[in-house]
Amino acid sequence: MTGAIEEAVIYLQQRFGVPPRVGLILGSGLGRLVQKLKGPERVAFKDIPGFPRSSVQGHPGEIICGYLEGVPLYVQAGRVHYYEGMDMGQVAMPMRVMASLGIKNVIITNAAGAVNQSYSPGDLVCLSDHINFMGDNPLRGGADFVDLTRVYSSRLRKIAHDRARRLGITLHSGVYCAFAGPCYETPAEIRAVRVLGADLVGMSTVPEAITAASLGVEVLGISAVTNMAAGITGQRLSHEEVIQTSARASERFIKLVSATVAGLGGQE
Repeated sequence: MTGAIEEAVIYLQQRFGVPPRVGLILGSGLGRLVQKLKGPERVAFKDIPGFPRSSVQGHPGEIICGYLEGVPLYVQAGRVHYYEGMDMGQVAMPMRVMASLGIKNVIITNAAGAVNQSYSPGDLVCLSDHINFMGDNPLRGGADFVDLTRVYSSRLRKIAHDRARRLGITLHSGVYCAFAGPCYETPAEIRAVRVLGADLVGMSTVPEAITAASLGVEVLGISAVTNMAAGITGQRLSHEEVIQTSARASERFIKLVSATVAGLGGQE
């Protein structure tokens, strides 16, 4: 571990008693899930030594540890983004901290725009793969020739789809394309990535997923569709719409994630 990561890990170990078994990163507007945690303990990003700070609406910037469905859960409520002026090392640091705490399974969530026209705002999508159009990589500077053939764990995806069926929740499967942001994509870019096989677009998730894969952490990616991507409906895009639609989808999202965490923790 580098010095900054080691300091953050020691601080969090001192603050939280029970070692977490599952990690969860919450995307824009998806923070209501923390209300279900039993015995939550909170730490702000700003209080963790060396930890990057989020400045985006809908990303509170807290680590919360508690129990969800009886499973000790580490929740990263909010994230830092490349477009905030962070370098990829800073964007990847929270995932490196999570892995150093011993977490082996992580659920990475996000709010995304739909490229696939069979999707609708409010839908949930389990990520099967990604396309990295961010122009950078969190492993740059090292010699980590990491195999990303199975970056999104088939085992975890199977658990999520099984829980969705039990709950009567439609859970699509799709490919996520990450752009650097902060501007939304152009209609021409959306047409281009549709040809390349993308179902969703966003500005996060890929750096954390690549970092997790390099550290041997199994990844489950879940997107909440908040809008149709640029040019599909002709409507203008806004971050406020992203937050509002995420909130409307939150009930099904909370049920799905809770059931999935129970499955990962062996609580069923």
